[in-house]
Amino acid sequence: MNLGSLPGARERRVRTGGIELCVVELGDEERPTVVLVHGYPDSKEVWTEVAKQLADQWHVVLYDVRGHGRSTAPKPLRGGFTLEKLTDDFLAVADAVSPDRPVHLVGHDWGSVQSWEFVTVKRTEGRIASFTSMSGPSLDHFGHWIKQRMTRPTPRRVGQLLGQGAKSWYVYMLHTPVLPELAWRGPLSKRWPKMLERLEKIPAGDYPTPSLPDDAAHGAWLYRDNVRARLSRPRTDAYAHVPVQLITPTGDIFLSEKLYDQLELWAPQLVRRTLDAKHWVPRTRPDQLAAWISEFVAANEAAKEDGRPVQDTAPTGAYADRFGGRLVLVTGAAGGIGRATAFAFAEAGARVVAVDRDAEGAARTAEMARLIGAPAAWGEAVDVSDEQAMEKLAEKVAAEYGIVDVLVNNAGIGLSGSFLDTTSEDWKNVLDVNLWGVIHGCRIFGRQMAERGQGGHIVNTASAAAYQPSRALPAYSTSKAAVLMLSECLRAEFAERSIGVSAICPGIVNTNITATTHFAGADAAEEKRLRKRTSRLYGLRNYPPERVADAILKAVVRNQAVVPVTPEARGARLLSRFSPGALRGIARLKPPL
Repeated sequence: MNLGSLPGARERRVRTGGIELCVVELGDEERPTVVLVHGYPDSKEVWTEVAKQLADQWHVVLYDVRGHGRSTAPKPLRGGFTLEKLTDDFLAVADAVSPDRPVHLVGHDWGSVQSWEFVTVKRTEGRIASFTSMSGPSLDHFGHWIKQRMTRPTPRRVGQLLGQGAKSWYVYMLHTPVLPELAWRGPLSKRWPKMLERLEKIPAGDYPTPSLPDDAAHGAWLYRDNVRARLSRPRTDAYAHVPVQLITPTGDIFLSEKLYDQLELWAPQLVRRTLDAKHWVPRTRPDQLAAWISEFVAANEAAKEDGRPVQDTAPTGAYADRFGGRLVLVTGAAGGIGRATAFAFAEAGARVVAVDRDAEGAARTAEMARLIGAPAAWGEAVDVSDEQAMEKLAEKVAAEYGIVDVLVNNAGIGLSGSFLDTTSEDWKNVLDVNLWGVIHGCRIFGRQMAERGQGGHIVNTASAAAYQPSRALPAYSTSKAAVLMLSECLRAEFAERSIGVSAICPGIVNTNITATTHFAGADAAEEKRLRKRTSRLYGLRNYPPERVADAILKAVVRNQAVVPVTPEARGARLLSRFSPGALRGIARLKPPL
């Protein structure tokens, strides 16, 4: 989509250094200005989805970098793309669209590379209020990073150099005379959309624009005019004079996360965030980018109005850079593993939806989550076995809070007793909650994730009982084994949509599930005795649910498939794979209850 055709879009031409830049504005001009700078080989349209969302709150400005899109190219091309001239362009745009107050700068790829120049040179001081960087380091910082590893090599540092060297293969190619231009004006530009669709999961459509062959050919001079000169002679005064938000895609195939080690030395007011995505995040994760950019801009504007130093807006708990601002829904959240998981995500700065059929328990969890660190949390009373209720919950969450980023299907009930003592009603109850509750969650919320097309993660709480047979738990073990296999199947299917799926397999964890477990074939008095006995055994084991919650967050960060949590769960998992006969023998033993 041409940005100029969006409702309310205004287009203008800005002259600078003998060229004309095509500038598009969205939103209310009276509001603070956010300037979005695109990378290579893109045009401003890479920001379309992000810009549309930001325009509801801010004055959004996009421009085609010189030689790209509808901006004109310098003549000659050689020497026309230096960082100094790109800085001239930015200042001309800023003066045209926001002459009286500083702008908030956002850059991706080469848009970020040049924006690092803007925020570290003296002549831009007072014209920039904040900077959000993604997938594009400062060439000066990069040069010092290389020199540090070459002058003081260690095996680890040499490995980092070689790793980034391999990722930077395209930089060498772009320095080759003539060939890049021939490739882009030939077959490469025709194949590029399909390559992005296949490698980055960018949906086909109106991006990239028809100007791609010329954009890419002209943009090669961004590298030729700047890279070798700056990497060999990096500036020693490249300190950011504005607050910086660094968003690092963990799956970026062009840039190593290690490039940003010790960035705090160059950007004293630094907020770090990570995103489980690949390089082209403006196209693949526009919702999350728009949310983080808005949050950062709002925090800086508020600090400016109050006359106080800008505070770090990112949460500080474990995994805060990964889950800050994300929407996480946890079922079975009124207690035990579910409550601990909701609290762990809250501490990491996530927004939390606590779901349980116990309305008061869900509300208490949400209230505590807000106190712990969640910017927002809600309690919802829903029976996960009720398909229609889950459908209504998903509609409400999507309409009022947004599409869920992480779904934790944790709700479950216990059932113990021999197979012959287990009635059909017992089977129905345990399968309705333990299996169908997970199926409903995966199907309904998983479909929303898939339709959004921006990835996500599903966590299903299974159990060590899923792969450890037991004469005392035939129905419970069957339900959890089905959850484990469901998770494996969904992981295979959802991988192409960038949705991860993890099965968590705890062992004996000290939760209140033992107090509500039904013992098939036992009368009321005997069931009470068995519950008390089982609760005592679990209490003696005293493995806290908080450690399971930590394993869940790690599983999402690492995109792990199957995670046995407790030592006995890990041991049983090993036996199930390498000595299943031993597990079958153990299963014949009568439990000491």
